[in-house]
Amino acid sequence: MSEAQTRLAIFIGLFLALALLEWLAPRRERRTGRQRRWLTNWTISVLDSLALRLIFKTAAVGGAVWAAENGIGLFNMIAAPYWLALIASVVALDLAIWFSHLASHKVPLLWRVHRMHHSDIEIDVTTAIRFHPIEILLSMLWKYAIVIALGAPAASVLIFEIVLNGVALFNHSNLRLPDRLDAVLRLFVVTPDMHRVHHSTDPRETDSNYGFNLPIWDRMFGTYISQPALGHDAMKIGLEEWQDDRPEGLAWTLMVPFRPQNQRRRGRPRLADGAQ
Repeated sequence: MSEAQTRLAIFIGLFLALALLEWLAPRRERRTGRQRRWLTNWTISVLDSLALRLIFKTAAVGGAVWAAENGIGLFNMIAAPYWLALIASVVALDLAIWFSHLASHKVPLLWRVHRMHHSDIEIDVTTAIRFHPIEILLSMLWKYAIVIALGAPAASVLIFEIVLNGVALFNHSNLRLPDRLDAVLRLFVVTPDMHRVHHSTDPRETDSNYGFNLPIWDRMFGTYISQPALGHDAMKIGLEEWQDDRPEGLAWTLMVPFRPQNQRRRGRPRLADGAQ
């Protein structure tokens, strides 16, 4: 299979497995139905893929191949062992994604785009594919820049992309893990309970746990919060100003970057707010 086919097959397999697991062992009780949210989130993911195909001829792996062919980038210019270049590139790419995620919260223009992801009124495996096409294109530009600057081996970029996509599905899933297992896993990888804190409506908690893959960066830079103040069952997910049914709609969601903040509620209240 081609690189794209390999990634797609792994992605679909992991998505189906995690969707089944979170149905069998949910962490939080659902406050809304799946049908409309999932249709919106999947449609956004398709639009993201189309945007990438229109703008970029290849994925980030193509950038690594181009850099190698032209002798550009750190590991194409120094005599480093291949295994070291492979591991260092994967770790460096993960740090770069952590930093770009932090920037998407701290830079106002980037936050306007990224908040579409945070506007989801639930968090489950489909939240991992709910990113605005503008953000997806900016993210690819950033990855291209890092891959070329590193001279990252193409294999390391492929490994990183597969791992990142898979772990993002895992840590956005509404999956209940035993407390002891979660405590051990989050030493090595971002778990659902760890990342769910980041989707809290509490600004202090939203400003934490930026990692998608390795948890070390949040611990290292002081942005780690172990558990939400209200607990996982009582915490509110999303953005405080949009705690209704509007974020379930496709057209409304795609327009989030252009909407003012702190809009008054105009949609149907969520079931959690006491409405039917």
